[in-house]
Amino acid sequence: MSPIRGLALYAAGAIRLPVIEGQSFSLWSTRFLPRDACAQNARQSLLGLGNRTFHSGVPITPDGLLSSTSLNERSQPQDKSATTTRICGSLPLSPSQRQTIYALATPPGKAGVAVIRISGPEVEAVYSKIIRPSSQSAQSRARALPKPRNMERCEIVDPETHEVLDDGLVVYFAAPRSFTTEDVLELHIHSGRAIISAVQTALSRIPGCRPAERGEFTRRAFEAGRMDFTQVEGLRDLIEAETSVQRKLALHATQGITSKRFEQLREQIIYALAMVESIIDFGEGEGIEDGVWETAQDKVNELRLTVHAHLDDDRRGEILRSGIRLAIFGPPNAGKSSLLNFLTQREAAIVTPLPGTTRDVLEVSLDIGGMPVIVADTAGLRKTTDVVEAIGVDRAQQTAASADITICVLSLPEIISNPIPEAITRLISPTTVVLLNKCDIVHDVPQSTLSSLIPHGVDSCWKGSVNVGTGMPEFMQGLAKVLQSRFDISSNPEREPLITHARHRVHLESTLRYLEAFLQLGAEDVVIAAEELRYAAQEIGRVSGAVGVEDILDTVFKTFCIGK
Repeated sequence: MSPIRGLALYAAGAIRLPVIEGQSFSLWSTRFLPRDACAQNARQSLLGLGNRTFHSGVPITPDGLLSSTSLNERSQPQDKSATTTRICGSLPLSPSQRQTIYALATPPGKAGVAVIRISGPEVEAVYSKIIRPSSQSAQSRARALPKPRNMERCEIVDPETHEVLDDGLVVYFAAPRSFTTEDVLELHIHSGRAIISAVQTALSRIPGCRPAERGEFTRRAFEAGRMDFTQVEGLRDLIEAETSVQRKLALHATQGITSKRFEQLREQIIYALAMVESIIDFGEGEGIEDGVWETAQDKVNELRLTVHAHLDDDRRGEILRSGIRLAIFGPPNAGKSSLLNFLTQREAAIVTPLPGTTRDVLEVSLDIGGMPVIVADTAGLRKTTDVVEAIGVDRAQQTAASADITICVLSLPEIISNPIPEAITRLISPTTVVLLNKCDIVHDVPQSTLSSLIPHGVDSCWKGSVNVGTGMPEFMQGLAKVLQSRFDISSNPEREPLITHARHRVHLESTLRYLEAFLQLGAEDVVIAAEELRYAAQEIGRVSGAVGVEDILDTVFKTFCIGK
């Protein structure tokens, strides 16, 4: 039913409106009109009635309904501004009206200091309602906001009861020189659960304030142009970084270095596109020098090789960000679980003299030489009739085959007298390093014998004893060097991978396809060729957010903590 038809039927007495004792309501149902339009609709006073507010005390029928007679009696002209105030004051603010957000920006729990961040247009109102400056000079300033970027001691009070909730510090960041480009207030309070809860409850009582969604502070910074999309991803990775290499990669992204590298690729594509567009607009020979098409092709071919080189990086960036997967494999009782315990410096795995003790894959995250490494201990590889152990052996083979690097642990006394089983040699690859364990049991093994024992294709091999510790410092140093030679970026910044997220790779792969499509076209297809370059530039733009990425914004920002 339309609102006008509803009013006509109401005036004719055909319908009645429910009235709840002790409450007020607007004749215009929110079914017909949005709450944000409440004030505007009240001012318009449609059909001479406008928005009327009915309070308790109006004659009500026994079934709680107000008759049209009561409406006619109460619908005389009145102060429209007062009506608007009553109407809008009786409704809670909608989410679109509560634009000031707040959240705990530090980890929850007991600590010395907790920081609650507030951002939005109501920051000044928040300051005036819950902040009581400690110094007399500050109090004399009639609740004006403090000097930006200067901490002041204050009392945080309840906006309704004026009870003191805590004694802390406040700092104000004036727009646009803040993280979100809005006015931002930070409350530095004691990190106790009761204090944090009381302050957040106090903030919730201030009109226009609401708790922030996950990543909403960062999203506002992104939407205001403070950050691009690669910087947003870098900030998230920086928060989650656990090793020095992860920190360096994330910091470069946060500082905009990664974005600049993508933008350089995009600018080169646009440069080639400009040359092709000039041929479309003018044609060679009409003020355009000869060879423009050939120059554009050469430029695009250079770009194709550059993009291909970035894609052919063994996924180093993604591996460093998520962790290098290292699998320990070998025959039963070779010392694989003992090696895992040595690496973790704790009893992470059960170790017994019985073969087949390890039945499943056990993973532990470690920092080896500044590298993020996910170490997986696996079941000993052998033929078995035990159903459970056979499942473990199958998982061990899959884990070793899919790992970024593997450690093959062999018992030195065992391989001196028996050849290495085929199930082991089949998993040895150029990414495998070998540890000849239990060297404390055998003595005076000639170097020539050791060399003959090393499996074919292995470049890195050490002998040692996990239990005794003999040779293990050398093994750890050698393993760290192997990891750094393959994945480290500190020794040569130019080797830093451009691709650190799967979506970067997807867009670069699409870019490469468009560039290759351009190179397959001739000068007679110049219009189609220009479109291929335009698509290629758009794909690069989607990496940094220069081109629309709305479909993935929510996914990324929801991975942030609430206060970031």
